[in-house]
Amino acid sequence: MPARAPPPVPALATRPDLYLRLVDTVSDYAIFALDPGGFVASWNRGAMRIKGYAADEILGRHFSLFYTPDAIASDWPSKELELAAEHGSLEDEGWRVRKDKSRFWANVVITALRDDDGALIGFAKVTRDLTQKRLDAEALRHSEETFRLLVQSVKGYAIYMLDPSGNVVSWNDGAERINHYTATQIIGENFSTLYTADDRAANKPQRFLEAATRMGTVHEEGWRLRKDGSLFWATVTLSSVYDARGDLKGFAQVTCDMTDRRKLEELEASAHRMNQFLATLAHELRNPLAPIRTATNVLERMPAHEALVQQNVAILSRQVSHMTRLVDDLLDIGRIAAGKMELRRELVAVDEIISLSIEAAEPFLHAKAQRLLLQKDTATTHILADLTRLAQVLQNILQNASKFSPPSSTVFLRVREQDRTLVIEVEDEGCGIGRTSLDNIFNLFVQEQQPGMTSTGGLGIGLSLSRYIVEMHGGAISAASSGASQGSTFTIRIPIAADLPNKPIRVQEVDCQHEYWKLLIVDDNQDAAESLRLLLEMLGHEVKVANTGECALRCVASFVPDFALLDLAMPDMNGFELIARLRKLPQLAKTRYVALTGFGQADMRTRTVQTGFHCHLVKPIDIDTLTNCLAENHPGANSR
Repeated sequence: MPARAPPPVPALATRPDLYLRLVDTVSDYAIFALDPGGFVASWNRGAMRIKGYAADEILGRHFSLFYTPDAIASDWPSKELELAAEHGSLEDEGWRVRKDKSRFWANVVITALRDDDGALIGFAKVTRDLTQKRLDAEALRHSEETFRLLVQSVKGYAIYMLDPSGNVVSWNDGAERINHYTATQIIGENFSTLYTADDRAANKPQRFLEAATRMGTVHEEGWRLRKDGSLFWATVTLSSVYDARGDLKGFAQVTCDMTDRRKLEELEASAHRMNQFLATLAHELRNPLAPIRTATNVLERMPAHEALVQQNVAILSRQVSHMTRLVDDLLDIGRIAAGKMELRRELVAVDEIISLSIEAAEPFLHAKAQRLLLQKDTATTHILADLTRLAQVLQNILQNASKFSPPSSTVFLRVREQDRTLVIEVEDEGCGIGRTSLDNIFNLFVQEQQPGMTSTGGLGIGLSLSRYIVEMHGGAISAASSGASQGSTFTIRIPIAADLPNKPIRVQEVDCQHEYWKLLIVDDNQDAAESLRLLLEMLGHEVKVANTGECALRCVASFVPDFALLDLAMPDMNGFELIARLRKLPQLAKTRYVALTGFGQADMRTRTVQTGFHCHLVKPIDIDTLTNCLAENHPGANSR
């Protein structure tokens, strides 16, 4: 019987050049070899793409070149090689440095290479750029932290998380108020502690968890036990929570104390509204992230096609504006609740209110191919009002008209005068408002929803906020609709002062001969600083970036900026400390200072003015606002 033929030898085993060619063609991973001392011995295309070095620039140089100064100071590159040699391989994640000194978050695997006698002959290193993945994770963590802080502050409801076994892992202020346990006392205990002895004997807590696992969300009413042994009648909602892989992460429970039956109807309505608000808020905070992430991925992967770029940039712009508006509305509601909202009344042009509002609503109208027809019939040209706040109200009404109207429909904007009152009407051809909803459409967290329709999004804040602002102006706002599918009309009435100040509108003359300036951006958020740098350079400015105060001080030794744009909350040296040191430098005598910050409170604005800032801009920065700030405050302008 003939012997079986030996299996064919793979081509890669007999042709090492084919294997090397395969490694060289990989572009998503940096794959290269190090000699035993850590000097680069080979370099593939992926390494060139990720790190920015050509092969002739890096071969023979030590691999510590890719590490941050802190890592080099701690001798981490050498320790990595020692650990890889000792254990055979090492996996690590951390910041790495490209040729252009920019940083990226990397996953690194180092494998020791030995000859047949076991002698170390070098190392193989594989590096993957995980920067975008890290940014996405940080954005999600920020969204979840915002939601957690909101839930923690709710006092009317016990809201807490359970692990898959039913043990308490979080506890909000409302849970402490209702159940009388502090977080320290209850976290780690099983939630069955809150049930009566009879319910525990009947295994009711476990059956409740099992039902939520099967059905997603379950509701029940029953007696619950406080820490002091007293009972209260509770309505409870339990929802199962799953991770991205579909594995059960735990449960979210919302409990409301319904002991006082005389308040049952009021509390039931409040519970429904709050549950709806919490669910909507979770959705709204995450919803803009999806198209932003998708559009970003598209931009990263597609060829340079102008039409597609513009389309995706428009998506990003609309979604960022949407999320910014949600945050601003939440902050305004907080100011109203604290009684801290103030109006800055001045003589403003009616046309300016209208134009600002239309400009803000135009992207939403354009996205749905809708028309806006403006009819203006008033002799009044100016009113005493807060321009920003009134434009905010009209912008909200116009965007709602677009949102709740079908594509290619028409939105009518009418401005007229009646009995010394400025009347602004917005009429749409949309879904209309049910008769029962007209009475409470301006209440906080209330949203109109047509039968059979899913939620249209939003937090139910905008109209409540609009009513408050209009009433602060001494006016009124109302809504009218003939019913479902009949469209709606919102009417804003602002009284016209009997004797407007005889004060001319100030027109500031700005010397625009110097259109481009030297700018210094100082921000510890590298992504924020770099993206702003790119945008300002596209506008023609010369821009330098520093990520710390000390770096900024070194920079101005050779670069004298017309403007210094300073973040206020930096860890090593905050913006107030930095401006104090910069203003002492003789070469910066003509430099103007702009505060870039997430703090927009009145006391913070006062402090920046007192410290010497010429302008206070709140993040996210609107580029037109920044451009106007530069034009109005550069050394040739008639400003400070």
